[in-house]
Amino acid sequence: MLDSYVDSFLKWLLIISLSTILLYFGRLLFEPMLFSLLIAFVMYPLCLWLEKKGFSKYLAITTCLIVVFLLLLLLVGMLFWQFQLFKEDIPFIVEKFKPVLIEWRAFLQQNFSITIKMQDEWLHNMAYNSGDKVSGILSNVFNATAGVIFMLFLIPAYIALFLFHRSVFVHFVEMIFGLQHKIKLQTILQETIYTFSNYVKGMMMIYIIVGVLNSVGLLALGIKHAVLFGMLTAIMTIIPYIGIVISALLPISIAFITKDSIWYPLGVIGVFTFVQYLEANIIFPKVVGKQLNVSTWATLVAIIAGGIIWGVAGMILFIPFVAILKIIAKNIPEWKALYFLLDRNGKA
Repeated sequence: MLDSYVDSFLKWLLIISLSTILLYFGRLLFEPMLFSLLIAFVMYPLCLWLEKKGFSKYLAITTCLIVVFLLLLLLVGMLFWQFQLFKEDIPFIVEKFKPVLIEWRAFLQQNFSITIKMQDEWLHNMAYNSGDKVSGILSNVFNATAGVIFMLFLIPAYIALFLFHRSVFVHFVEMIFGLQHKIKLQTILQETIYTFSNYVKGMMMIYIIVGVLNSVGLLALGIKHAVLFGMLTAIMTIIPYIGIVISALLPISIAFITKDSIWYPLGVIGVFTFVQYLEANIIFPKVVGKQLNVSTWATLVAIIAGGIIWGVAGMILFIPFVAILKIIAKNIPEWKALYFLLDRNGKA
């Protein structure tokens, strides 16, 4: 009996190890493909509705892609407009930062005996050393930009192929697992599509609501470019736990530099904290409900594992795919223990 358990454990350990290696080295292939698959799940109900209204499959898919592109273009345009306004104020922010820098240098000299000369030498050495890394930074920026452009061209193509050949992919999965499991596979696919289409539509609504609340709070504090910071912070919440912290640093810093009281940056922190509380306890349950219903433990593991394997993209992608794994485990009796582990309520 013990040997069978050991063999089962080693088999699963081998599967997980090989899958991790495959995902890590196959990132260039799998990352845009999985992004496209999730978007295809969301677009499928609209595509099917258009086809029932008399659209050809080509025209329905093209219409869906155009709708997504226009929504993305609208969002990028709004953020670009706000960024242009913010760029005009950068000289003013720099001027406001100079007295703060002078006070900080005086504080270091008085309390830590770090003279102005020592600070200047440290800054000079840091600037000299960072100059050697400029070429590396520019190379990384170029590679990242090229990667984003490559993804922007590749993802729509994958989405169109997933939607156009959807029956082929479904039949392929049925052939792998056996036609005797056809009904169960259809149930899993329907539940996955329904769950994710509702989840993504709900999350889009949440980002809008949270962005508006953030912007109103920052406007009330008199923080310039409140809409830009409010919407960026809302969008960055797509990266759970970490996104809100990273995106909040800029408006907090701007409040600290441009305002004369410490209460303003504390007020910005208060606004984001209050809005995040509303989002977690009121907005999210009401708008989205518990579509994914993945346990906090599984979510945290997915974020860390995704970050290790694929970086930020992995942190975004691995959570919905853990949710898909939960849906599969729910419909397979042999995977009852896995469903119990992944479910938020811990009910098998």
